[in-house]
Parts: sequence; C-alpha cells; structure tokens
Amino acid sequence: MSPILKSLWTFKHGFILAFTPLILLPLPLVNGTTEASCAYVILLMAVYWCTEALPLAITALLPALLFPLFGIMQSKQVDVAARECARAPCTEWVGGWVGGVVSLINWSCAVLQVCVQYLRDTNMLFVGGLLVAVAVEHWNLHKRIALRVLLVVGVRPALLMLGFMGVTSFLSMWISNTATTAMMVPIMQAVLEQLDSPEPLLEPVGCSQVSSRGPETRRPQLAKYKDAVVVLSSLDTAAETPRHGGDAERWRVCKGMTLCVCYAASIGGTATLTGTGPNLVLKGQMNQLFPQNADVINFASWFGFAFPNMLIMLTLAWLWLQFLFMGFDFRKTWGCGVMKTEKEIAAYNVIREEHRLLGPMSSGELSVLALFILLVGLWFTRDPGFTTGWASHAFNSDAEFVTDATVAVFVALFLFVLPSEPSRLFRWPPADPGPALLTWKVAQKKMPWNIVLLLGGGFALAKGSEVSGLSTWMGNQLTPLHSIPAWAIVIILCLLIATLTECTSNVATATLFLPVLASMSQSTGLNPLYVMVPCTLSASFAFMLPVATPPNAIVFSYGDLKVSDMAKAGFMMNIIGILCTTLAINTWGRAMFHLDSFPAWANRTGS
Repeated sequence: MSPILKSLWTFKHGFILAFTPLILLPLPLVNGTTEASCAYVILLMAVYWCTEALPLAITALLPALLFPLFGIMQSKQVDVAARECARAPCTEWVGGWVGGVVSLINWSCAVLQVCVQYLRDTNMLFVGGLLVAVAVEHWNLHKRIALRVLLVVGVRPALLMLGFMGVTSFLSMWISNTATTAMMVPIMQAVLEQLDSPEPLLEPVGCSQVSSRGPETRRPQLAKYKDAVVVLSSLDTAAETPRHGGDAERWRVCKGMTLCVCYAASIGGTATLTGTGPNLVLKGQMNQLFPQNADVINFASWFGFAFPNMLIMLTLAWLWLQFLFMGFDFRKTWGCGVMKTEKEIAAYNVIREEHRLLGPMSSGELSVLALFILLVGLWFTRDPGFTTGWASHAFNSDAEFVTDATVAVFVALFLFVLPSEPSRLFRWPPADPGPALLTWKVAQKKMPWNIVLLLGGGFALAKGSEVSGLSTWMGNQLTPLHSIPAWAIVIILCLLIATLTECTSNVATATLFLPVLASMSQSTGLNPLYVMVPCTLSASFAFMLPVATPPNAIVFSYGDLKVSDMAKAGFMMNIIGILCTTLAINTWGRAMFHLDSFPAWANRTGS
C-alpha cells in the first residue's frame, strides 16, 4: 500500500464521520417528511455502527440528539397548548413570546420522550442478570463447574471436544460469551500442551501459567475486533507455521478444539433471554412495538423454544468439527478399546490439578450458587405459560406487573447485602463476616455498561420509527412479499442477517432489522414472531471471521488457526444454524407461539 493510501486509511473514520451526514442530508431536505427524517437518522446510525467510526454506545445516543431536532418525537399535549396560544386574543409580541416559550418546552419534552427509551424494563433485566453473572465469575464458580465436567468426560479427543463444547455453551447461557471463552481457552491450551508434547511434561502446564499468553500479548492487532478490512490479510499468514511439532494430524485436532470453544459460546448464548444481546433486543422491541403482547416473550417461553434448538445445533456442530478436523476414526478419537497413553494421562492430570488448586467450595461460592439457582427458579416459575405463576399468587395481581427484570434486580440486591463469610457471625466473639458477595468496585469494573446504551438506542429507534410513521411506510412497501411462502421469507432473511452480522455488531444488527421485520409481518399478515424470532437467533451466528465476534478473536489469537480455516468451518456452521432455526420455528415454535394465526396484539390499530 502506498504512503498516500496509508494516510487516507488512517483518517478513514474522520472521513466517515464528516461526509456521511452530508451525503445523506438530501433525504430529509428534499422529501421533507417525518418518515424521511427518521430514515436519515437510522441510515446514519447504520453506517456508524457498521464502520465503528464512533464507539457503538456513542452512536446509540444519536436519537437523543437528532429525533428532537428533526421533530420526530414530540409531546402532543404541548403541541395542543401551542395551538391554543396561537388562537388566543393577545398582542403580537405576547403571542410571539409565549410561542417561543412553548416551543422550548416542546423541544425539552421531545428530548425527555426519547431519553426515557434508554432505561426500560429490558435494560434492568440485563443489568440484574449481568450482576449475578459477574458474581459467578468473580467467585470462580464457572471455572469449578468447567473443570468438574472435564474430569468426568475425560481427554479422548471426541469426548474432550464434547466436554469443552458442553461446558462452554452452558456457561455462556448465563455469563458473557467473551468471559466464557476467555476462561475456557487457557484450560484447553493447557490440556493440548500435554497432548502435543513429544514427552509428558514433568510439571503440568496449569491454566494460570498459560493464561499469561492471552490475546493481548499473542495477537495485539486483534485488540479491537471488527475494525479492519486489511487486517485479515495479515492475520491469514500469522498461523501458517504449526506449533505442534510439524504433526499435521495433531495440528488439525488443535484447530478443531480451538474452534469448538468459540462456536459453543455463540451457540450457548442463544438459549436464554439474557445469554446474548440480540435476545434482549427482541424482548425490548416486542414490548415497544406491540405493548399488548401479554409478555409472550419471557425467560421461560424463550428457553422452551431456544434451548432445544441450541442442543441440536451443538450436536451438529460437534459432528461437523469432528468430520472436518478429526475424521470419524472411532479408535483414535473415541479411544474405543485403547488404553490411555502417558500424554493423555498427563493431560488429565492438568485438569485434576487445576481443580485441586481451587480447593473446597467457600461459603461465598455456595451463597452465589444458591442465589443463582434461586434466580433461575424464579424466572422459570414466574409465568411459565402452561399454568399460573407465583407472581399472580404472591401479589394477587396480573403477572405482567412483576416481570423478569423485577426478579433479576431482587436477586442482584442480595449480592450486595449478604456477607461472604456469614458463619463468622455465629462464633463467639462474633467476627467480621467479610465484604459482601459482590462489591460495587467489582461490578463497575466487569459490567459491560456500553450494552445498556446500545440497547436503549435500539429502543429509541423503534419508537421513532413507530411515531414518525416510517414503520408503516416500510410495511406497505413490503406487501408484495405476501405471495412468497413464509418459510422461504424466513430463510432469506436469516441468510441476510447471518451474513451482515459477520461484519457488524450482533446487537446493532438486531436493532436495525427487528423494527423493519415487525412492519413487514404486519403488512403481509404473518405472526411477527414467525420472522423476528429466527432472525434474532441468526444475529448471533457470527462464525466465519475472527473479527465477527470477541470469542472468535480470542481463539484466533492463540495462533492455531488461519482465516481460511475459520471461514471454511464457519460457512457450514451458518448453514447449520439457519436450517436448525427454520426447523425449530416451524415445529415446536409454531405450537408454542401459536404462529398459525395473526395475533390481535399485532394489529396496527391495537398497538
């Protein structure tokens, strides 16, 4: 690349920030309608989100600035007051003064109307659920669960891969996909070091030793994922030399083991409502666009639909990675009828030693585990659907008054109240019971606060599209799709979203598409859930590129993979995901969500 092109590339974000608003400006100026102004804001945010010219969370704040300036969201009460003042028999200067004050109040109310979208019930569900996840991570409870399961499955290649995938997917259902991957990869690398070494190591390479070779030190150019086009060419040459003694077969096994962790993290996050950002976007958009939907998407209903789909996807992914990197030689991969080698025994000892170093479960771990079980139990039984939940019985009211967010905040509060060593209180003389299970310093450090703003920006976009009439306009343009079979529409949309999510944020992709899909469903007479649910899942199918999602970037940084390896494996993973999701929405999803009929809550007049 020439020096001039390099200089231009350095300032690419500045050019995008400066020229994108100018290029799109004719849209609201020429058309002059509220719908065009809202489309201008959405297109501007889409460009900024796709290019990351601004941080994702900062781009999400643009509706709070632009919607009031363009008059997209206004206070109807103040508008009425302004008209009455204009008709009042007052002098011209008084009328002008009053009109100016009313206009200022009207603008302030518009700002307030946008800002309230940034902290809705779904945001509180995210905050409460993530606080519990942070506590689980802080007390190393997730690591204890992972090591215990790996001790059970053993170190035969096929079973070891199944163990890593099962543990990773389970943990990513409850804690961040990135945190899960960051914890599992060092454990996997420690085991692979033992399996790959020519001689069993005298001292097992524990996870604490291997973790120092994290992505920051091994691959600094991946510190900010999804920020490059040229970067991929340099990354593709980074893993050309195997570091496994030239053994091509072992190298393939290590590739498969590495990929299985990041893929399982992405798949596992789809199973629960709080597992990944797009799921929460769907929950918030449903409440925003269809306020009469009777909480059709809650923790229990989503789990009932998505968990079986996750199991099917995980099984097919396991079989696909075996076929691609290991083959189906059961004698080698399963170890049927074969004694364990010294290297396999050494690898097993690594896992056992790491588990031993954790020591017995502390009272803090037990308390966090109890609160975690309480949280999941309350989520499942609040409004299970097939029977009346505890919320209606306990508070003698409709279950919608006590939401999943209420439960999450309730349990999260106990993390800051319960001491980490309560048994000390019952000694004589009583001793300090220690700090709380979770302190604000730890929560502030580990909580991904940017997602709160990102979710809020999505809700503001949905509200602006509805108020401006843009949603109705887009729905009318998509009416011809009525002639296409519904299942074909779903497959096409899932392919489109799965492709786009490879180069944009998963949450941003879901935020941009779900309001459009809701309008399309209304115009074509489809149940909105029939389209929105599978497309939400597809937003998490970022399997093909290292820059597609943080778990991919983490595993790629360890040097076993080339971009072509991930692209080849990830292409089939996308196909598997889309086929499984289409199967799920047309079988048990159809029965669960009553997809054969158009619901009353989706009528435009009723919403």
